[in-house]
Amino acid sequence: MTLPIHAQVVVIGGGIIGCSTAYHLAKDHGADVVLLEQGKLTSGSTWHAAGLVGQLRSSASITKVLKYSVDLYKRLSDETGLETGWKMTGCLRLATNQDRWTEYKRLATTAGSFGMEMHLISPDEVKRMWPLMDVADLVGASWLPTDGQASPSDITQSLAKGARMHGAKIVEGVRVTGFAMEGARITAVHTTKGTIIAEKVINCAGQWARQVGAMAGINVPLQPVKHQYIITDPIAGLSPDAPTLRDPDRRTYFKEEVGGLVMGGYEPNPQPWVTGDVPNDWEFGLFGDDFDHFEQHMEQAMHRVPALATAGVKQMINGSESFTPDGNFILGRAMECENMYVGAGFNAFGIASGGGAGWVLAEWAMTGEAPLDLWAVDILRFSDMHRDRQWVCDRTLEAYGKHYTIGFPHEEYTSGRPRIVSPLFARLKAKGAVFGSKLGWERPNWFARNGVEPRDIYSMGRQNWFAAVGEEHAHVREHVGLFDQSSFAKYELTGPAAADALAKICAGHVGRPVGRVTYTQLLNTRGGIEADLTVARLAEDHFYIVTGTGFRTHDQAWIASHLPSTGCTLRDVTEAYGTLSLMGPKAREVLAAVTSENVSNTAFPFGTVQDIRIAGAQIRALRLTYVGELGWELHVPIAAIGDVYDALMAAGHQLRPVGYRCLESLRLEKGYRAWSSDITPNDTPMEAGLGWAVRKADQGFIGAQALAKAGPLTKRFAGFALDDPAAVLVGRETVLRDGVAVGYLTSGGYGYTIGKSIGYGYVRNSSGVSDDFLASGNYALVVASQTYPAKIMLEAPFDPSNSRVKA
Repeated sequence: MTLPIHAQVVVIGGGIIGCSTAYHLAKDHGADVVLLEQGKLTSGSTWHAAGLVGQLRSSASITKVLKYSVDLYKRLSDETGLETGWKMTGCLRLATNQDRWTEYKRLATTAGSFGMEMHLISPDEVKRMWPLMDVADLVGASWLPTDGQASPSDITQSLAKGARMHGAKIVEGVRVTGFAMEGARITAVHTTKGTIIAEKVINCAGQWARQVGAMAGINVPLQPVKHQYIITDPIAGLSPDAPTLRDPDRRTYFKEEVGGLVMGGYEPNPQPWVTGDVPNDWEFGLFGDDFDHFEQHMEQAMHRVPALATAGVKQMINGSESFTPDGNFILGRAMECENMYVGAGFNAFGIASGGGAGWVLAEWAMTGEAPLDLWAVDILRFSDMHRDRQWVCDRTLEAYGKHYTIGFPHEEYTSGRPRIVSPLFARLKAKGAVFGSKLGWERPNWFARNGVEPRDIYSMGRQNWFAAVGEEHAHVREHVGLFDQSSFAKYELTGPAAADALAKICAGHVGRPVGRVTYTQLLNTRGGIEADLTVARLAEDHFYIVTGTGFRTHDQAWIASHLPSTGCTLRDVTEAYGTLSLMGPKAREVLAAVTSENVSNTAFPFGTVQDIRIAGAQIRALRLTYVGELGWELHVPIAAIGDVYDALMAAGHQLRPVGYRCLESLRLEKGYRAWSSDITPNDTPMEAGLGWAVRKADQGFIGAQALAKAGPLTKRFAGFALDDPAAVLVGRETVLRDGVAVGYLTSGGYGYTIGKSIGYGYVRNSSGVSDDFLASGNYALVVASQTYPAKIMLEAPFDPSNSRVKA
């Protein structure tokens, strides 16, 4: 095909993701689409993918994306006439120990919460379904009947035909060599066969996506890793309908193929490929067989399926697959380029994700907004630290090695640490701090007492830090604690147009007098919550914006993309300021001891910002809280934070440093929402019980029209408390009302002051969720497949009047 000179959308890459995206662009949006493939369709990693299709993930939205893939693969051949090789064989996941079994009990609960069928079955049932398997070491297995397998190449060719049927143009044998840019915008795509003027570009280049992105100035943090599997000769007694099989405790997977088995695994010592560019001519490329490295999988597989010991090996596939530093794939628009979207880094989930990823990516590119909460896979979860290719490689290999390990709650990555530390790191470590990591920042999670080893010991029950965090929690409630929150993302917006710009972006009333601090949400056009943050007005044309550590790139990109072209400037000042959060009933006494300014309730009321001096440094002090106590966030010039910390600690009043796990338990008792779990782009402020933070007049903000058109609420945020101390809540537990599932928890933990497990989530009812509906039901929570009576809470279980906050 001759290369067109213009396209509304250019899709780069002819694997399953690119073809799915082109198909949905053409079919759903009638877009003028050109897909460019440097070799032949499927010639990247699609052609050698194993083709297992699982659907359940920890995110409801990502599970929905994968379920969409299955629905598409079932019906696509009716439209195109080309089969996809889809077989709904179901999937067995094996458990050989109690921690794994508990994980499956939690996953079964999650599946129920997300509307998926999943069963926990006995070893005898496993043996009946898979007679060739040795089940002697099994505790049991999970069974997902709607999972299955497909032919990656067949799906891709069927999607490509469907795309052509709806008007898309597909050009093979043409490589992208660069882009014509005007500022941060692509105007044309340069290729080996000419130039295409383009309005939008979607980078689905697989393991080449990083170098394609770099041509437009964006970073796509992925790492090619060598991944091996074998295909055996036919094995007697193997059913053609045998379920796909995952044996995570032995780190292997199996699927039936032409009477034999496909078997591979995820080893703890994976082999990376290049940290530089992938060769352009790696078309249908494979590495040499490496049976020495694969032996660890072969040994484990033969224990599970003894017939493998005598089966012939027809072929070994040793190919490269794109993996990412956190094991989640990459979708969305990077902030560095206004009109390039990315779909890449699928961590061997490309076939399972392909149909749904193409659907959401097409929607995202055509509307400018993700169609649902896709934060778990959004490219904006990364930051500048992910430009370090060696760091990305090291962390990606750790993530690969965890592919089949038990997913313990609160587990931390260990590679590439410490990456970013506050100046207080050594002081806090000397106090027994046990650190976690968020977007590269080392942050104290909890503090070990004298004689206690300062490290996490993971388990499925109460973990080793539970009592220590309880002590910290009580100390903040009764005395005063100091949190090092220097990792907060911080921006300054200045200029004559700043106030009007924020009035459009923020749902809250940020145009308050100088000196006021506003908590506000940023909404999408559907009224969903894209971010929540605080805005302090320092001057008529100067605003200070603070948000969560992990949302640094995301929130900056959202704000920047909605600012006018002139009249205001947004600057990231995260590293310019450290943050010390002084919280507790004695916070005022500590602060008064170290500053000469008047910090009384009259002189320094809640929800205000003032400059004060501590230890000779000028501090930006914001009186607010995320723990439900009297307190201040002290934003300190980073060079002075050590002196300010020392002065505060010397002030007495039983001040002690406390950690983020204490912060989490405190906020749960106060019912404070956490973005990305309790509140997401899927949820409106009214559904989340945050309507009080939305301005009623002047409806000129983004999302206002959607809120105005919304009918009666069919879901509402609520809290739940359990009396049984054995129930450990971590989120995604099913909420039952009068025995019927009505939702699931978005977050969960323990409230030490009230002595109960606490969870939050949305109660759903298609006929409406009124106060009477919420109050009249009998509630229970399904926790790891066991049902516990629960009490619904429609206000904070601790200090609902906020008397302590405003003391």
